[in-house]
Amino acid sequence: MRKFMNLLKKEIKELLNVQLIVSLLFTLSLFYFMGILVQGEKEKMAAPQEVAILDLDGSSVAQGLAQGLSSANFHLNKLEEKSKEEAIEKARGSGASLLVVIPSGFGEAVSSFQSPEIETYYFIRGVSISSTGASGVLKMVIAAMNDYLSSSFLKDKVPGVDPERLKNPLKNRDFVVVKDRIEEGSPAEVINFLMSQSTFIPIILMLIIIYSSQMVISAVAMEKENKTLETLLTCPINRNYIVVTKMLSSGLVGLLTAGIYMIGLRNYMGEFGRAPTSGQLTPVVERLGLVFTPEGYFFLGVSLFFAILCGLALAVILGVLAKDLKSAQSLVMPITLLVLIPYFLTMFSDFNSLSFPLKILIWAIPFSHPFLATQNILLANYPPVLYGILYMFTVFAILVLLAARIFSSDRVLTMKLQLRRKGLMGIRM
Repeated sequence: MRKFMNLLKKEIKELLNVQLIVSLLFTLSLFYFMGILVQGEKEKMAAPQEVAILDLDGSSVAQGLAQGLSSANFHLNKLEEKSKEEAIEKARGSGASLLVVIPSGFGEAVSSFQSPEIETYYFIRGVSISSTGASGVLKMVIAAMNDYLSSSFLKDKVPGVDPERLKNPLKNRDFVVVKDRIEEGSPAEVINFLMSQSTFIPIILMLIIIYSSQMVISAVAMEKENKTLETLLTCPINRNYIVVTKMLSSGLVGLLTAGIYMIGLRNYMGEFGRAPTSGQLTPVVERLGLVFTPEGYFFLGVSLFFAILCGLALAVILGVLAKDLKSAQSLVMPITLLVLIPYFLTMFSDFNSLSFPLKILIWAIPFSHPFLATQNILLANYPPVLYGILYMFTVFAILVLLAARIFSSDRVLTMKLQLRRKGLMGIRM
């Protein structure tokens, strides 16, 4: 056991060098300052926006529209120009984000049940998150004004009847069904909540597997290139220890790296990583049982653990096939593709709606199962999670046996993957 721990410390020291620490600190700082910038843009969106308005009508209806803009977090700048062209020039120089022009005869047209047009001019002075806020809020105000005007007309023409009943004669109540539980609530908000819970799990898994696999492949390739692997194999150490310590050390360093990246991503995304929820969403989710239980966290952790082990075991084999450190960089690509395929398929599509061949493809890739495990655990659908863990354990055992068999022979020093003249990949002993 002492030899194993010494070998593990040696592997971790080689991976956790000064260059890696500086890179991680720089990445964390970069995400932090990007998060500050994003937060600043969000504050700009929430702040009152400068809007110029030119009222060429002067009716009470036009004044009501102006009051609606004021109540919608707009700072109104009423212009006194006599023409639309003059108002555009004045607004362009004032720094207003948009100009609203209420034409002459607007109130009379509204009273006679016509459809007058309000002209809005958007001044694009840059591209940012906050630059999109003015147009969206203005359209909401116009929609509210349309609702107000139509309700006023209905009250006058049909007194004693609620205008909402005339405009919306049909009403509905939304219910969400999860297995044997039925609760009233918004299906869209519940789905957004579930997606928000499973957003970062695939990212964590991708970071750990890809980064750790790259470290394993590069470490083995460098040892082969520097001939240090030959010296290590001559030491009185169980060669299985070499395989296990390389995977374990890379997994620990990869887990540390992924954790730092995730902290940075959360600082960067801020509120964007949270799903929009209503005041009643959390009780609905809890009553539907769509929450992680201690049992769910346990199975999710086991699924992630075996997916990482499968990636590291495959990386050890690919590292043995590397001719040198330069060629090792390209050998990370197979693992990257195996992670990206299930990532995109499960992130942007429903697994249950996929065709049978695609389902088989996803199930055959061991890295797919943690992606599916999050949703299944929240829905209390544990059999697929257990089958996925069993499958990953089988794949990991096969890869470890293969890696141990390679390291127990001299082929670990002679095997390499190279391009033949005809462009075909071949393994050469």
